[in-house]
Amino acid sequence: MSLPHLPSTQAAVTAVRALAEEFHLEMTVRDDIGADQTSRRTSAGAFEVFDADGSLPHEAFIELGGSPYLSVQLYPEDDARITVDGVEFADVPRDAVPGFVRAIHTGLAHVKGRFFPPGQWLIVPVPGGETYRELVPMMTLTPWLSGRVR
Repeated sequence: MSLPHLPSTQAAVTAVRALAEEFHLEMTVRDDIGADQTSRRTSAGAFEVFDADGSLPHEAFIELGGSPYLSVQLYPEDDARITVDGVEFADVPRDAVPGFVRAIHTGLAHVKGRFFPPGQWLIVPVPGGETYRELVPMMTLTPWLSGRVR
């Protein structure tokens, strides 16, 4: 099973909005449109709204209510930064964002501890895609993360 292609930031926001409705979560979205508003645009000149190729970049920041705290920063370069209860996943492909959110809210995500090297890892298997792993910062094992320890 392959991941669906999300051709734009707006398509990803729409997909996450559908998941928020499915899981009965509050959702807030902040959109930044234009090279003068987005955070990672270096190809456009100072105070330029359009990129050099004439495109209008779109970036979005999504917060989902409930437990765990989940935020998604969608970038115009087809990637995202997802934060789950303080654990940050950088450079997640935009196409993987809906599967990632679904994995968090359906119980597929889990925390695995290791004695050597010591640490706890949040593991998020995305259906039909990759598995993402990030180290849980010391002393930040939230109640939601603690409930997912295997």
